[in-house]
Amino acid sequence: MSDAQPVRSLRLVMMVLAFSCGATVANLYYPQPLLGEIAAAFSVSQGSAALVVTLTQLGYAAGIVALMPLGDLLENRKLATRTLVFTTVALVVAGVSPVFGLFLAASVLIGLTSVVAQILIPFAAHLAPEQERGRFVGTAMTGLLLGILLARTVSSFVADAWGWRTIYLVSAALMLLVAGTMRRMLPSRVPEHRVRYPDLMRSVLTLVREEPALRRRAACQALMFGAFSAFWTSVAFELTREHGLSQGGIGVFALVGAAGAAAAPIAGRLGDRGHGQIGSGAALALGAVAMVLADLGARSLVLLAIAGVLLDLAVQGHQVLSQQEIYGLRADARARINTVFMATIFVGGAVASAIAGSLYDAAGWPGASLFGAALPVAGLAIWAYSRVRTRRTRLAAPTAS
Repeated sequence: MSDAQPVRSLRLVMMVLAFSCGATVANLYYPQPLLGEIAAAFSVSQGSAALVVTLTQLGYAAGIVALMPLGDLLENRKLATRTLVFTTVALVVAGVSPVFGLFLAASVLIGLTSVVAQILIPFAAHLAPEQERGRFVGTAMTGLLLGILLARTVSSFVADAWGWRTIYLVSAALMLLVAGTMRRMLPSRVPEHRVRYPDLMRSVLTLVREEPALRRRAACQALMFGAFSAFWTSVAFELTREHGLSQGGIGVFALVGAAGAAAAPIAGRLGDRGHGQIGSGAALALGAVAMVLADLGARSLVLLAIAGVLLDLAVQGHQVLSQQEIYGLRADARARINTVFMATIFVGGAVASAIAGSLYDAAGWPGASLFGAALPVAGLAIWAYSRVRTRRTRLAAPTAS
């Protein structure tokens, strides 16, 4: 009984972590299917409305850079719960904003403080047994991914029933609930580091310089997430304009993305079995295929839905495989490693959202979708170059000896 109790406790902690990750990260994605209504409410263009997604993701990237390294310095549970208080305030401000400028400012703060989700992923890696790290990180990532993938559907349904502002107020209440649950259920973890914050930040740059696997993984996932952002930023406009879907209809369409959560545990197990590199290449190729299919199937809701499923599977699978590799680089620097990884990803996503919004205004769906297709192709080229370089290094090793 004494052996079973810690196992059950750890599983409960992982479930709390998974739910907390999902509920927090969902704040970044609630606006994506609401851009049409936001544009109408504030009397701005579709391209201007897309700035909501861009600025939220840039705020998230800034939070990753400024706040997430603190996970290697401060007690993790306290850091996460206190940050969520500021998330709550930002959500309330967004929900009642009378002007577009204030709404954009609140969106930046929402992104900045929703970084709690990325503080909790390395926390899960620290709690997991060494031989099962991939599975436990996969569990936490499943919660995070469900938050990402279901956020669009939830916000669409809420907006259809009670107006688009309601989701911000509902999420504010949820953040308080999450903070209270984490305070009660999660164990305390005090990192061993006792350095000053400026020294900690300088060490982030050292990691970038000294870990080529981190640079490669961050670049490839940024390109994948760019394709993801290009698709979901633009498809809401396309579904409304070309297919005549209501806000509720967009919410039903967004449910296709939930299938992507299935990639997390599968990818975690593949990585545990030593197939991470091959799996990553397959995910990048699948992402490119999905975006090409999205372009070819623009007039078919079925093909668009299939493209959305394939894209989400590819993006989420590649992310889990990437995180499993980079978390194994330096056990004492996982929060800072995740800082580099996730900041790069969300900068890539923010830039891609802005470009996709402008391309949609100028060239419609083909411009946005083909731009999205080019991004994972670039990632696949980086992956292939890395494989060739690794093979050459291994072949040259015996000669050098």
